[in-house]
Amino acid sequence: MIAWFDDIIVGVERRLGEHIFTREAIIAFARAHDPQPFHIDEEAAKASIFGGLCASGWHVAAAAMRVIVDDRERLRAALDPATLPPLGVSPGVENLRWPHPTRPGDVVTYFNRITATRETRRTGWGLIWMKTRGVNQDGLEAITMDNKAFVARRTG
Repeated sequence: MIAWFDDIIVGVERRLGEHIFTREAIIAFARAHDPQPFHIDEEAAKASIFGGLCASGWHVAAAAMRVIVDDRERLRAALDPATLPPLGVSPGVENLRWPHPTRPGDVVTYFNRITATRETRRTGWGLIWMKTRGVNQDGLEAITMDNKAFVARRTG
């Protein structure tokens, strides 16, 4: 497990987890956060550019965050609590895209790949760049984004 900036290897891709998008969850999320007709009304969705009900992109992104946090917590649970590094924050996301709609019943599996690292002026922290993507059961990309995170360094 990579817990420290000093251990990160550029190019490594990891499977983070998966999320199943049900019709009910798609509609509930959309009603609460993105109430566009093609997310909440099956008949309106059929008449839309999507040709059927699909998840809000923000739902797909929120599920990505859920699997990222769950994966991090699973990995941290395997470490000695006395040696856990502090958690860093993300300074942002770029190039967020939803190349293919996510439909009811889709299972999206999320991955991230480390694309770059650099030391920072912040004592005890490094910065990593990642490409995060979610792929449905048919191999179609449901989401892609470039994200960054501060990661604690063993050496100051």
